[in-house]
Amino acid sequence: MLRNHVLATHLTSDIRNLSVLPSFPSNSQVATLSPSNPITSVSYDAPPLSQSPAAAPAPSPSTPPTDIIRILNKAGGFTTLIRLLKTTQVANQINSQLLNSNGGITLFAPSDNAFSSLKPGFLNSLNDQQKNELIQFHMLPNFVALSNFDTLSNPVRTQAGADPDRLALNVTGAGNQVNMTTGVVNTTVGGTVYSDNQLAVYQVDKVLLPRDFFEAKPPAPAPAPEKSKSSKKKSAEGPASPADVSGGVSLRQRNGMWEGIVGVAAIMAFWL
Repeated sequence: MLRNHVLATHLTSDIRNLSVLPSFPSNSQVATLSPSNPITSVSYDAPPLSQSPAAAPAPSPSTPPTDIIRILNKAGGFTTLIRLLKTTQVANQINSQLLNSNGGITLFAPSDNAFSSLKPGFLNSLNDQQKNELIQFHMLPNFVALSNFDTLSNPVRTQAGADPDRLALNVTGAGNQVNMTTGVVNTTVGGTVYSDNQLAVYQVDKVLLPRDFFEAKPPAPAPAPEKSKSSKKKSAEGPASPADVSGGVSLRQRNGMWEGIVGVAAIMAFWL
């Protein structure tokens, strides 16, 4: 009986201890499981996560500089013009000018068919300076949109020079129709090959030939003849006076008279 009483006392103490639930932190919630109250979420306080700095965007690749040879190669049909641009070094000039100036360039690009219509051997008859001038004659030192050719003043200045008699290029425009004449060749713009508001390349169906290639240049003035030393000496002494001339004549006359007298005396002495 005593043993059972002790066991009952310990059991009652254990039950009382179980009735005291431990306290949870105030910032935690304990969800009660029941069919009408299912657990949807459990919230708890967590230490803030350290945020890594946002990665810098990768730099975009730089725009490649304008290359006139690449543009013409992509368009196709300009093999002869490309060869001339390379041999005359005008291609490098164009690319450099586009990088270092704000005015831009306009290039009239003759097609291979335009060059093939030239007189056979014409290009080979040109020296290096003339080939350079020919290409420069196809270039304007500023960007001109197709619709703005009617605003230009004739004769239009090209990069070959500003001589209106030998390097004149006259351009007339009406809308997208552009006509050109050099005094030797008349042609029209066949279309736009490339345009980026800095470089304009327009196809032309004929090679623009300046009059400078076909008109004879005036000969250089001949130097004035140099006076001889004797002429200079006479000029320094001045012209002879009439008295000097008459004196010389009188002396010759007197000498002739005495020679005549001597001759007559000799004949008379011979006969005597």
